[in-house]
Amino acid sequence: MLIGYARVSKADGSQLLDLQRDALLDAGVAAERVYEDRASGRKDHRPGLDACLKALQPGNTFVVWKLDRLGRDLKHLVSTVDELRARGVGLRVLAGAGAGAEIDTTTANGRLVFGIFAALAEFERELIVERTRAGLAAARARGRQGRRPRKMDRAMLRMAMSAMASRETNAQDLARRLGITTTTLYMYVNGDGTVKAPGQKLLDAAST
Repeated sequence: MLIGYARVSKADGSQLLDLQRDALLDAGVAAERVYEDRASGRKDHRPGLDACLKALQPGNTFVVWKLDRLGRDLKHLVSTVDELRARGVGLRVLAGAGAGAEIDTTTANGRLVFGIFAALAEFERELIVERTRAGLAAARARGRQGRRPRKMDRAMLRMAMSAMASRETNAQDLARRLGITTTTLYMYVNGDGTVKAPGQKLLDAAST
């Protein structure tokens, strides 16, 4: 049994489903088995798609006009088709450009094409993981642990004022011990330990 799905991005009537619906009917999908949505593909909740997926049974083929009518992105597309395959449901794509044209996962060639999509999705996930690790490593190299520096509070300010009053104090070492950046330290305290306007404001707040 063939079950079809059609979607346009706008619900204001400026986009029509006629082209997709006609293509599905020409492909052999019965009119009463065409599910529709008028919603952005990036929305998680699409009632028509939810109902369509629920109606699919083992041995059915899910038919869409183009791949972009189905998935929010490549990852979502691959996971959706993997779920269909696990349920014994095939996917047929009627149109598209390049590798996305006329996919049918009920055939050997169609499964091969979709295997390429799955490999690309895995590659994309690996790139994201790699970039995240590289970003954390760079942050650690700059003296951070992947979290925002602490903000100055009154107790820290008094410690900073006392320490900076000594000529032997190294500002970078002091900032590191306090868990703040050197820039934050000098925002509140002068090099001789006297308080700056933001620091005085912080101290004044304690007495109010």
